[in-house]
Amino acid sequence: MGKVTGFMEIDRQLAKYQPASDRIRHFREFTIPMSDPEVQKQAARCMDCGIPYCHGPTGCPVHNQIPDWNDLVYNGNWDEAIRNLHSTNNFPEFTGRICPAPCEEACTLNLEDAPVTIKTVEQAIADKAYEMGYIVPQPAVTKTGKKVAIIGSGPAGMAAAQQLARAGHEVHVFERESKPGGLLRYGIPDFKMEKNFIDRRVDQMRGEGVTFHCGVNVGVDRTVDSLIEEHDAVLYCGGSETPRDAGIPGVEFTGVHDAMPYLVQQNRRVGRENIDSVGWPSDSILAGGKHIVVVGGGDTASDCVGTAFRQGAVKVTQLDIRPQPPEKEDKLSVWPFWATKMRTSSSQAEGAVREFQVATLEFVGEDGVLTGVKCCQVDERRKPIAGTEFVIKADLALIAIGFSGPGTDSVLKNMGEKLVIGKDKRGGSFVTANEKDYRTSVDKVWAAGDVRRGQSLVVWAIREGRQAARAIDETLMGSTVLPR
Repeated sequence: MGKVTGFMEIDRQLAKYQPASDRIRHFREFTIPMSDPEVQKQAARCMDCGIPYCHGPTGCPVHNQIPDWNDLVYNGNWDEAIRNLHSTNNFPEFTGRICPAPCEEACTLNLEDAPVTIKTVEQAIADKAYEMGYIVPQPAVTKTGKKVAIIGSGPAGMAAAQQLARAGHEVHVFERESKPGGLLRYGIPDFKMEKNFIDRRVDQMRGEGVTFHCGVNVGVDRTVDSLIEEHDAVLYCGGSETPRDAGIPGVEFTGVHDAMPYLVQQNRRVGRENIDSVGWPSDSILAGGKHIVVVGGGDTASDCVGTAFRQGAVKVTQLDIRPQPPEKEDKLSVWPFWATKMRTSSSQAEGAVREFQVATLEFVGEDGVLTGVKCCQVDERRKPIAGTEFVIKADLALIAIGFSGPGTDSVLKNMGEKLVIGKDKRGGSFVTANEKDYRTSVDKVWAAGDVRRGQSLVVWAIREGRQAARAIDETLMGSTVLPR
């Protein structure tokens, strides 16, 4: 906890943003960091609540010891705070920026709508640690002589690689793209997290002995069997990148695209890379001077909204088939779980028109080019209401309704029927492996992250990477000191 009476004396304070009129002119982060004393005051609000739901099963997936490092920050012990935070989370500067903060939803003070600003404190600890030089390579003292290959360098692959390298194994990470980070680098816009934070962690991991092999599409450039033969263990962390099929007529029109190619292209532009990318369409997708319609109500849709504004879109409309949620949840029926309530992202606050309880019927156009999106209102069962049809003008439509599983043209295709694939309730696919040992149906092959659990949060990917690393280390060595 922090100060005993802090939660009564200090108001909740959030970090401020640059004005929307300023931030849409660039792709850099726009959050204005708090000063150290301001962060310490917010950490002081952590109360002696008895049961800290914030880091229990309802709060933080990696079980960050939130009351502990709040107390350390309050007392100015930044060195010990980052050590405590790193004991559960390899990359707090990532989660401190892009995690939706289920920990704050589970905070006891959220019963009063004023939870501790846990996410802000977490980011501040990581940023302060870099500033003070506390984050340095931690190479293993002794080597085990074991070799581990990791397919994919997203948050799950990176977390597993760091844990395994620190356990003394020789770790090789194979990444399809030209730089490490996976969709953490290429899917999340820079205005939410600049990519120098990934580069710093990659440099640290290289100092710990991790070797990154970029531009290697496993299953195409190299077979999985060759990795299995040359390594003692292979961990598959390929993510969930197959777009969910919208089933909307008119997707063939020029101007209709899935969300991820659009986001990947812009991230590559910001990173001064060629927009051509393995596995993604290479036709340039830009929103400047256009009317944009984004189909979907999640984080990816919101990222499309913010990107479109920064590219100079004339108007951005976001369609959500779900009813507009209430402004305030019933605390006694949902707390400490994640509540369904009206939430407005920073991107949506930049001027998006949001349409709720609206279904996309078809994309319409002329001479093969998109001109509009035909919609209608739906009832509580998401069934179209007759006579409510309308058309929204659109020069560019982006489909952001989620992902149905891992890519099928590389690793899965290469492994064939040897790798057992499961199906979720929505028809999405995932690599079958349990949450205890993360083993797949193929000997010496493990799986973790979105490729195993389906699309999820970065913090869940970090958790799975850490747990899979422990399982691999225990299998290779007979015992392990790596934490779950």
